Amino acid sequence: MGPLALAAATAVWFGILTSVSPCPLATNIAAICFVGKRVDSVRHVLLGGLLYTLGRAITYIALGAVLVTGATSVPAVSTFLQEHMNKLLGPLLIIVGMILVDLIHVNISAPLAADKLQRRVEKSGIWGAGLLGVTFALAFCPVSAALFFGGLVPLAVQYKAALVLPGLYGLGTALPVIVFAVLIAVSTQAVGAVFKKLTSVERRARFLTGVVFILIGIYYSLTYVFRVL
Repeated sequence: MGPLALAAATAVWFGILTSVSPCPLATNIAAICFVGKRVDSVRHVLLGGLLYTLGRAITYIALGAVLVTGATSVPAVSTFLQEHMNKLLGPLLIIVGMILVDLIHVNISAPLAADKLQRRVEKSGIWGAGLLGVTFALAFCPVSAALFFGGLVPLAVQYKAALVLPGLYGLGTALPVIVFAVLIAVSTQAVGAVFKKLTSVERRARFLTGVVFILIGIYYSLTYVFRVL
């Protein structure tokens, strides 16, 4: 697997891990309830899941494009990142890892814009699923903020992938909603069983990812900051 393919897989994994973390999981449950309210129509449920996915992906692509393009297009910033990116990654990965394993607790409130959008969703019919995706993508929690701003954005800057990696991240965050939308369309009983399994797996996956982040951060710090390796 090449470096870019590995980065793409990492972006999807960040998205999946974000989607099943406690705070984003609550928003995904709301999305599942929204797209699944017409259980009598398989087409309606699947279309709602697709629109929700597109809403999230487009939002993250827009955010990623602004952040990554801004960071790489300004000559001074671009030069600084090229010279010091590896030095910054070490401490940044350690901090993100500590957030993932709950050693650091951060309180982040959803933006007012997201609250206003959410109030309009119910009035938008099936197209509200797309608006819901935009709304929930903007409602960053500590874990999602750490993974997006601390993990994905540096990765996108490193590979100059302002659109692809944020888009894959958005797809990853919406995958559980797509899966549950299909399950709802097939069998409502299957939803409960899969959801229960998902919540137990999330804790282990998040902890393992956090430990990996910390170890890689320590390696980068020892290699590029302290130069002892």
